[in-house]
Amino acid sequence: MLPACLFAALLAPAADLPVPAKADEAIHQYLAAETARLSAGFMGGAKTKADWEAKRPKLKEQFLDMLGLWPLPEKTPLKAVVTGTLERGDVVVEKLHFQSRPGLYVTANLYRPKAAGKKLPAILYVCGHSNRGRDGNKTAFQDHGLWFASNGYVCLIVDTLQLGEVAGKHHGTYNLGRFWWQSRGYTPAGVECWNGVRGIDYLCSRSEVDPDRIGVTGISGGGATTCWVAAADDRVKVAVPVSGMSDLESYVTNKVINGHCDCMFAINTYQWEWTTILALFAPKPLLFANSDTDSIFPMDGNRRIIARLRSCYDLYGAKDKVDEHVSPGGHDYRPDLRVAIFGFFNRHLKGEAGPVKDADFTKIDGKDLRAFPDDKDLPKDQINDRADETFVPAAVVKLPEKPDDFAAWKAGLVKQLREKSFRALPQSVGAMKRAAGLDPLREFQSEDGIVVQLANMLMRPNAEGQSLVVLNAEEDGTAMKFWAARDPKWSHEAIHTRGGGPFAWTRKNPPNTVERSLVLLGQTADSGRVRDAAAWLASKAAVKGPHRVVGRGQAGIVAAYAALLNPGLVDEVVIVDPPASHRDGPHFLNVMRVLDIPDALGLLAPDVKLTLIAAKDKPLDKAFDKTAEIYKLAGAGDKFKRE
Repeated sequence: MLPACLFAALLAPAADLPVPAKADEAIHQYLAAETARLSAGFMGGAKTKADWEAKRPKLKEQFLDMLGLWPLPEKTPLKAVVTGTLERGDVVVEKLHFQSRPGLYVTANLYRPKAAGKKLPAILYVCGHSNRGRDGNKTAFQDHGLWFASNGYVCLIVDTLQLGEVAGKHHGTYNLGRFWWQSRGYTPAGVECWNGVRGIDYLCSRSEVDPDRIGVTGISGGGATTCWVAAADDRVKVAVPVSGMSDLESYVTNKVINGHCDCMFAINTYQWEWTTILALFAPKPLLFANSDTDSIFPMDGNRRIIARLRSCYDLYGAKDKVDEHVSPGGHDYRPDLRVAIFGFFNRHLKGEAGPVKDADFTKIDGKDLRAFPDDKDLPKDQINDRADETFVPAAVVKLPEKPDDFAAWKAGLVKQLREKSFRALPQSVGAMKRAAGLDPLREFQSEDGIVVQLANMLMRPNAEGQSLVVLNAEEDGTAMKFWAARDPKWSHEAIHTRGGGPFAWTRKNPPNTVERSLVLLGQTADSGRVRDAAAWLASKAAVKGPHRVVGRGQAGIVAAYAALLNPGLVDEVVIVDPPASHRDGPHFLNVMRVLDIPDALGLLAPDVKLTLIAAKDKPLDKAFDKTAEIYKLAGAGDKFKRE
């Protein structure tokens, strides 16, 4: 039997980095370090106006992609319907709905002066998290619509997906366990942005509206949507996000993410510094408005953001176009805040610099503002409640027509995986490292701050091969017994990847802190586990093979990706009870926009043998027929087996 120290001797040189004993402390130190690294990349590293302008078109595409909006969706007919009107003094309120996509209903109120006489500037008001039940959250912000219409604007206030008259979901990964949103590349922020863009389409269709004078504003979730729409739609000329954006240091390092739902975040596929989103709006007029005791948009983050924005606007010689307003108080509107907002729009959309008065209007009953008056009126063809299933298209992978095209086809898909799902993964994953404070025979680092532990091992003299068992988070080292019995002449090692074994971080639903924070850093827990498995395999490269990596369920798929993205490390992959779709895990950013599990497993061909083993009383899914077809196409049909 080979001693464990032989394995340790094969590891890369030690990195003298202390690792905290507590798993939670360790993972949060890692998150903080990654946050600091990304935070240095404001504006994609651009330092001059010319550099920024050169980067900007590509960055805008990336931003839209991170919302699930690239390529841009078709602008289908809005099918706008005004279902009723009411009057309050000199203001007319229209109750309406439109479809931002077929069946994706947006309920809204349009506020306009009773007698316009000329084309007017328009405001898209996007709502925050103010639950008004069946009436929709647009009714909570009616005072803004009434003020704007009373002061010579047209104002469209749109409901959100989560809290509108035709309700959907915002809280998929926050508390609903829908981590497949990460694999699908779906965020409700994309829906809110698109609804806002289509809201501007509607405003531009109105005869009263001057399409060259459009602004957008909103608070909280509406502040975030203001940022999305302003960055996405060039027609927006003035933007005032109110308590709607913080930075990665606040969200991740200081755990402010725990106070926010999924609509506040894009999928950070390209590992951006967060303020870069608003930099896309420069040098147009921007008021960054906040409150000084707002716990979910803390002032230290606000100060960092406005400093970055000022540096961007300075490149354009446009210091006068960006400003901040800090209101004394918590997460809410107050008179000084509203007056600052109204005054900013007046100056930049109407050219009026005079004083303004606060909004002070008699409240309209929410029920009277409904676009669908009664429940029986709600549309039967709505898809709002399954927007997460339809908004971002899942990939349908077509096989190459000829075997000669296989290599190029495979290379193209692997390239997409690296760009969309594994951007944080090195092109070639290095071997494990030793670190101070770790058990030198059992605990190693796959990257700075991440510990992978040897859970169990069985080293046989004159072994026929080397088998690495990748464990699921809930498994322990005893899981290796199955593999040792299956291959009694092989040596076996079982490992806990990040978040498993003694280094398992706290998991609590809500708010799923670690899993959601990683997405803001362009990662998932599972994509990190792929790196862990690959690093362990790289550490064993000098040991006589053949080499095999195995696992059960999701861990088996993690093992397969470690082999796929790090070719040459293994000769065979074996998976028991593999899930047939990434919807069931493991979860990698955007992966279902590229391919799904049967496709990915097929990409192991032609060099890697693949065996899929059915679980007891559960046959393998027929989806793996496609895997077999891919192996056959690669000329390696004999290397794929099902048991």
